[in-house]
Amino acid sequence: MPDPLRLTESEALAAWAARVRADGDQVARLREAPESTDFYAPVAARFRADPHRTDEPVLDILRGLVQPGEPWLDIGAGGGRYALPIALLAKEVIAVEPSGGMADVLREGMAAEGIANIRIVATRWPAAVAVEADCSLVANVGNDIADIGPFLDAMEAATRRLCVAVMPAAPPASFAYPFWPPIHGEERKPLPALPEFLALLLARGKLFEVRLSSRPAMAYPDFETALGFLRQQLFIEPGGAKDQLLQRLAAERLATYDGKVALSPKPVPVAVVTWEPRQ
Repeated sequence: MPDPLRLTESEALAAWAARVRADGDQVARLREAPESTDFYAPVAARFRADPHRTDEPVLDILRGLVQPGEPWLDIGAGGGRYALPIALLAKEVIAVEPSGGMADVLREGMAAEGIANIRIVATRWPAAVAVEADCSLVANVGNDIADIGPFLDAMEAATRRLCVAVMPAAPPASFAYPFWPPIHGEERKPLPALPEFLALLLARGKLFEVRLSSRPAMAYPDFETALGFLRQQLFIEPGGAKDQLLQRLAAERLATYDGKVALSPKPVPVAVVTWEPRQ
């Protein structure tokens, strides 16, 4: 039996992959909504954020890591939540983003803010084209990647100075987990998150620094928007029996906090993890 306190790299990688596969198998078995080629396209606009904002502690930490004149690599840049503000400080941001919907939101943000030093690479990671930067960033990315070893290997190979990961304590979609038992009749199979990521880094022989922070709970401008996100995370179609049950449960469980709809006002623990790449 493997020692859970001293996993080898192969044991940690296998455990990570098993969690991701269990998640995928559960979704494939229970989903009503057909699989999309661009999962985030319907909700991409929500991932746009003001690059000048000063109310996000995680972003303050990231800003402090940027050294003037260096290029950054943002793997899974999404709508530019961090690529845009980092571009205001760095020489260049190489934004690797496979979702066309997300890339469109990023381009809109670049145009609106007059930011021209972001280069979008429309591919999954590891990238098919050679990219290199002083620092590389993954933010809320990697939880659902079964073959995480080559992903991290490529990240380190593309990085000269520092690897950075923004990782929540619980999987990004865990806000929808309480709805799984009443809707689908079983608990959600959880994806890996911060604890598993740190265990994996240790198993890979990495010494890292962890800066703990938090971010606001997942909240929505109105009930219908919140309902749409829950449908997406539960993989159900509007109008069916499960959707009718979801609407009743959401009406009971969602509440308004500071003008927004959420399950809870409690902030979400999140960490900024940094480590040196393999040389």
